[in-house]
Amino acid sequence: MPPNPAPTAIRLPIDDVLPDIAAALAGAASAVLVAPPGAGKTTRVPLALLDAPWVRGGRVLVLEPRRLAARAAAERMAATLGEALGATVGLRARFDTVVSPRTRIEVVTEGVFTRTVLDDPELAGIAAVIFDEYHERSLDADAGLALALDVQGALRPDLRILVMSATLDGARVADLLEGAPVVVSEGRAFPVETRWVGRDPERRIEEVMAEAVLAALRAERGSVLAFLPGQGEINRTASLLAERLRPGEAEVAPLYGALDRAAQDRAVRPSPTGSRKVVLATSIAESSLTIEGIRVVVDSGLSRVPRYEPDLGLTRLETARVSRASADQRRGRAGRTEPGLCIRLWAEAAEGAMPAFARPEMLDADLSGLVLDLATWGVGDPASLRWLDPPPGPAVTEARRLLRDIGAFDGAGAVTPEGRAVARIAAPPRIARMVVEAARRGSAALGGEVAALLVERGLGGAGADVGERLERWRRDRMPKSENARGLARTFARQGRGAAGTGTGATGDAAALSPGAVLALAFPDRIAKARGKPGEFLLANGRAAALEPHTALARAPFLAVGEIAGRASSTRILLAAALDAAEVAAAAGDAIRTADELTFDPARAALAARRTTRLGAILLGESHLPVPGDAAAAEVLAEGLGRLGVERLPWSKGLSQWRDRVAFLRGAEGDAWPDLSDGALRRTMAAWLAPFLLGRSGLKDVTAEDLGQALDALLDRSLHRRLDAEAPTHFEAPTGSRVPVDYAAEGGPAISVRVQELFGLQRHPALAGGRVPLTLQLLSPAHRPIQITRDLPGFWRGSWAAVRSEMRGRYPRHPWPDDPAAAAPTMRAKPRGT
Repeated sequence: MPPNPAPTAIRLPIDDVLPDIAAALAGAASAVLVAPPGAGKTTRVPLALLDAPWVRGGRVLVLEPRRLAARAAAERMAATLGEALGATVGLRARFDTVVSPRTRIEVVTEGVFTRTVLDDPELAGIAAVIFDEYHERSLDADAGLALALDVQGALRPDLRILVMSATLDGARVADLLEGAPVVVSEGRAFPVETRWVGRDPERRIEEVMAEAVLAALRAERGSVLAFLPGQGEINRTASLLAERLRPGEAEVAPLYGALDRAAQDRAVRPSPTGSRKVVLATSIAESSLTIEGIRVVVDSGLSRVPRYEPDLGLTRLETARVSRASADQRRGRAGRTEPGLCIRLWAEAAEGAMPAFARPEMLDADLSGLVLDLATWGVGDPASLRWLDPPPGPAVTEARRLLRDIGAFDGAGAVTPEGRAVARIAAPPRIARMVVEAARRGSAALGGEVAALLVERGLGGAGADVGERLERWRRDRMPKSENARGLARTFARQGRGAAGTGTGATGDAAALSPGAVLALAFPDRIAKARGKPGEFLLANGRAAALEPHTALARAPFLAVGEIAGRASSTRILLAAALDAAEVAAAAGDAIRTADELTFDPARAALAARRTTRLGAILLGESHLPVPGDAAAAEVLAEGLGRLGVERLPWSKGLSQWRDRVAFLRGAEGDAWPDLSDGALRRTMAAWLAPFLLGRSGLKDVTAEDLGQALDALLDRSLHRRLDAEAPTHFEAPTGSRVPVDYAAEGGPAISVRVQELFGLQRHPALAGGRVPLTLQLLSPAHRPIQITRDLPGFWRGSWAAVRSEMRGRYPRHPWPDDPAAAAPTMRAKPRGT
């Protein structure tokens, strides 16, 4: 991209505070600069510091969060000086390094700075490090600042550190820098009007965005910058605009990280005189980037952010609302070169619910790379460094576990030779280890290519099949693809060196398939096909899916490199096919063979099998005979409990026994065991399992087994009390044994003919006389005539009315005036009496 001239004659708001910045760094080792978007801090501050006495011919490093922003800032500063890039101002970024012995200002990406510190802990020849747009709080920026502060405190007290941002809690950063002075620039380049336009959340964001962009083009002058969350939304919005724009109305230019340099340059360079442009961008255009001619910003308020799930060992992309600080950054893009307009696709009232600042990547990221870098630096405990937000303890623990798993750490947490080799490769630890292991297995070149595909987005298109993308990339002759091939060769060379297989060769036998190489990095993401085409289960337990019409959807196994979405709708974005042999070779020791004993609820029986598993994936199984030991009895008992207590072989006597115990528990309390369904189900393994030895299913369990198990719940004294205080039968004065119904609604009850109770002067009671027995008194025909819990009261009271009615209906049966004094009987009166 040709440099955009920015003559020093054009005054910017930051110019008013340049003397204050110089004075702050002359008197202190660190400083904080807070300046609004468009103030000019990125390109003016480094140039203003070059002649400071403390620089003394040293270099000034300017850290930028993205390659595009780094290149644009470097080119603009070079143009300001009237020089070519690589003279006074240079650039260091992946695929883009332009420096010379004359270079005094180096604009570098944050990741490059971390490698610089690790390679040269004294930062020899560097006078100052400037952290631009620190508000984005990337993991590399936080790590870089922690390392720079450590260098400053231990080795280089003369090293200057300047933290700059448009939207930042300056006082909090100043505290981290031990009371560093804060310089604030209040001025803005140009005013920006803000309009809020609410949107229907049921409509797709690209439809709403296309309408808003078209309305802005037809009502406002100047070009439009529209912020969307990701590449997919940008491409769909571009298609909608292509259908609706009038001929020559505006050029549509996507802008996202996966585009090659030429396409990014087209989006950033000024439109030809008399023409207009619509730039559809991700957050890549949020900071440190001036796009000439932009007067209108349309902001979706959304961004795609990574979220690491340590329990699953994967990072997924999630669409989230931007912070108020990010929204202000986006708004500022409209006021860089003239007064502008910002249209926000949300209601003004909704801003109160937006977070004030972006959530630091540190809190949601995979920290394995950070932990490995710090360990090679000599810092075993990240908490010993100075952080604005310290690395979360659980994430650090998970990172150490992963590093042990890949052989980068030993059992004591020290860096191994393998770990040092992995750390020297500029890729995340999993991918770096994949490069080394692929070289060991004779596939260094392919390992380098797959690594480049993983770290450099967009190579070979956007398809999910790694093999197809590799083929397209190999045929592509665009500069980005050529640069990536150089990166792949570097990876391959480093892999061979670390693996001890020699560094001179440029190719190898490609002994592994793309899927086998990818699985070396992510064995926990090996996936097995499920029932329907395109549905897979990952080894880490997550379900994920592909479009069912793709060739990958029919593969028996996949190695998955990238996914998106939540657990309920996870999409596979990058994967390669595997066969069973490759799964075994890649997963190695992670594959476990074990004998399993489970309860099959459909058969209500135990099932024994020998399984081979990779995490949650079942690779193979064979059936085994069910053992008859205590462990099997416990599994059976627990399974029967899940089926329900009512499925056990209850006899009439066992049900009454349980009701009798429940009655006494209700009358007396916890001295008696809880035999409710819930209590029995929860403790099934404890009380039933000892009596299920040798049983394999519900069909083998008898009422006798159940009775013995229940009987064991009562000790000897309770057994005696149970028979005495809750007998199975009531013995009537006639000698009849009448069964007691302990499940009756009103309490224990019996049904008995009233004549059998003649002569009974006290009401029968249970529980040691504490609970009266409910009596359902019957006629000679066994029909109810009275229910009472006070028999003497019944004799004295309503008996007379009952007697009067019954003696006419049953004249052959006795109906004495005083039943309490009459003899009980089971017979009718003799004829003639």
